[in-house]
Amino acid sequence: MASTTTLLRKVWELLLYNNNNHRRSTSSSLIITNGRHHPSSMGPLLDLLPLDVVMIIVKLVGAKEAAKLSVVCKMLRSVVQDNRLWIHFFHISPDFQPVDFVFFSETYLRSRYPNQIIVDDMHLMRIYAMRTQVPGSVIIDGGSGYCKFGWSKYVSPSGRTATFLEFGNIESPMYSRLRHFFGAIFNRMQVKPSMQPVVVSVPLCNYDDTQSAKASRRQLKEAIYTVLFDMQVPAVCAINQATLALYAAKRTSGIVVNIGFHVTSVVPILNGKVMRRKVGVEVMGIGALKLTGFLREAMQRNNINFGSLYTVRTLKEHLCYVAADYKAELLKDTQASMQIPGEGLITLSDERFQVGEILFQPGLAGVQTMGLDQAVALCIDHCHDAVLTGDDSWFKTIVLTGGSACLPGLAERLEKELRKICPSSLSSGIRVIPPPNGGDTAWHGAKVISNLSTFPDPWCMTKSQFRRKSRLSIMW
Repeated sequence: MASTTTLLRKVWELLLYNNNNHRRSTSSSLIITNGRHHPSSMGPLLDLLPLDVVMIIVKLVGAKEAAKLSVVCKMLRSVVQDNRLWIHFFHISPDFQPVDFVFFSETYLRSRYPNQIIVDDMHLMRIYAMRTQVPGSVIIDGGSGYCKFGWSKYVSPSGRTATFLEFGNIESPMYSRLRHFFGAIFNRMQVKPSMQPVVVSVPLCNYDDTQSAKASRRQLKEAIYTVLFDMQVPAVCAINQATLALYAAKRTSGIVVNIGFHVTSVVPILNGKVMRRKVGVEVMGIGALKLTGFLREAMQRNNINFGSLYTVRTLKEHLCYVAADYKAELLKDTQASMQIPGEGLITLSDERFQVGEILFQPGLAGVQTMGLDQAVALCIDHCHDAVLTGDDSWFKTIVLTGGSACLPGLAERLEKELRKICPSSLSSGIRVIPPPNGGDTAWHGAKVISNLSTFPDPWCMTKSQFRRKSRLSIMW
């Protein structure tokens, strides 16, 4: 029997033969051409080896060359078409997201609206080839505090700036502000708008289901499309941040808790669509700005003063957390310090967990609103009463998103409180997921979409499609 080493050498010779386009003999009996092995000679040799050994050999030659081997013989064709081989190639390729994201997105999101495809019916070799052909896109996460932007092929956002809701002169018309905003991002990325699709995450705003709120949301989205198409962007996808955060968590249904810059929203989403009318969005008047301001006031009471709110936010992000039991935490020594350039060593104690506590007890900050656990419990109750599906499990997954949602202990505390508040029939199976990608979760959700094998269709709209629509179809 030919050794694995010999066979591998012959496989490489075969690849060289194919790559150099050697002329094949019309004689079926000719085995050697220009000193190289003709494909017809490989079948009998491969048949002598166990299938798992052949699989190892094919893995070694790489995805591009492996695809060529399907024409060599029947055994190689079966190996090359084996999904396990392409799972391996997805896993080792630096150009693709982790395999679990590939399976999630290609299973549920290929046709835009979540529609499950049986994994066994997926041809991963074809999907791999299609994903290598997907053009790079510019992803712009509008944010509510600051914007994140970067290439869809990058691991993470490459830059940050003010969100377009606060960019430039807020008294200027929305079109002018958006034009300035997008132009600044394209300049920083050093790209021409006309060269690639753009995926924009739209901040959650105008939460109600009233006609005026609907009109405001529609006007914002139409302005985004209009500006980008006027800048000659070939295709645009604009989608709300809550849905993108859910996709980043590999979910298409659930409740998204977005701790934004000014407010916290509790958003029920079923099959990728916000259940604004049938369930409703709960809003708390506490956001990241209030948390940072509360910490600054607490520090000032201890004669610690900073001129920059950025420094206070840095302390919040590095030292603060959410206590599992607030009263018990008050009895502990919780001091911790951090070296601040130009300010020296800063030490915090109870402030570390009191900041996050105002999410559950807003009265501590003088805010008259329901606590986070109460808002989520109310949303769960409304989802249950709406009876949108025969299965209640869809709203028992709660995904946190937003920079302040990254406070250590928040997910565990919220899950604990929900199990206390909700009836046992609803609390059973509840799971709270921390921000999958920290403060960049929505950006990564957009990355899931923009790397689909079917992208940019059917997710994006072209200028001609936009013009044909008398009324923009908004996916909220």
